[in-house]
Amino acid sequence: MTIERISSAEPVAEEQSLEATVRPRRLDEFAGQDRIKDNLAILIDAARKRSEPVDHVLLYGPPGLGKTTLATIVAAEMGAQLRTTSGPAIERAGDLAAILSGLEKGDVLFIDEIHRLSHVVEEILYPAMEDFAIDIVLGKGPGAQSVRLRVEPMTVIGATTRVGNITGPLRDRFGVTHRLDYYTDTDLVTILTRSAGILAVPLEEGAAEFLARRSRGTPRIANRLLKRARDFAQVRGTADGVVTLDTAHEALGLLDIDQLGLDALDRQLLEAMARHHDGGPVGVQTMAATISEPVETIEDVVEPYLLQRGLISRTPRGRQLTAEGWKHVGLEPPRGQPGLFD
Repeated sequence: MTIERISSAEPVAEEQSLEATVRPRRLDEFAGQDRIKDNLAILIDAARKRSEPVDHVLLYGPPGLGKTTLATIVAAEMGAQLRTTSGPAIERAGDLAAILSGLEKGDVLFIDEIHRLSHVVEEILYPAMEDFAIDIVLGKGPGAQSVRLRVEPMTVIGATTRVGNITGPLRDRFGVTHRLDYYTDTDLVTILTRSAGILAVPLEEGAAEFLARRSRGTPRIANRLLKRARDFAQVRGTADGVVTLDTAHEALGLLDIDQLGLDALDRQLLEAMARHHDGGPVGVQTMAATISEPVETIEDVVEPYLLQRGLISRTPRGRQLTAEGWKHVGLEPPRGQPGLFD
């Protein structure tokens, strides 16, 4: 079981990961997701006025959009401690009971991949979220007794990429549920400019716009591309290491990232659908087997962006290449494929 306790006032060391270094610490530093920020600001202000913990929050959406960052920000804005864990790390009910009993008043418990909690563990979480208590069974058989222990009032923030896999009873216990959407290029330019300032990377405006367009609407990817462009500029660029439009273009060319932000795996999936399955419809299990990738990778990492860009579509019989998908792989669709020539 992995638990991390983070103080909201703790400084971030320079040697920590890029993601942690450039992660916003306050709501006013967080770019994009304006609707969610407005709602969270009201939620936090109201809780502070009542001197109560923030209501439980469920955040869902594709990876890399800021679910963990928002959890960190909520704790920081409330002046609270953040405890982080994940669904797979909590293997037994006793693990969760130990975490909950160690929380102090107002603490924020962040559970990543909350959809992977077992049903037994969920049963411990229900009364903790509703009544700030946990029920523990002592003994076995006819002599077993149920003991209720009080826990301090706290906030549970859950994050998931698969909200449909969360059971109804658990989902209903969250007072606030927000879906994070992909970011606009304008928001990503703001994020890249801020990250470049923190990392002391000279970044031209044109290069920032170029990187934003190829970041798949995801801040995590944008920051990763910025780091790779910085490396390229320092090694093969000008003496001052400025990330120009030309150096950014060359850096992403080496990474095999195209004009839509698709990498080799994305294009491999599109080409496999086109060449081996005539554009579909094809099931996700078959697609995963064709390109030798886990189904979870297809569903959580590759597919959401391809759907959002209109390169593939979902049909009752499976996934299918759209006209834009055929165009992107540079192949002609078969004349008989349904949906393309209707």
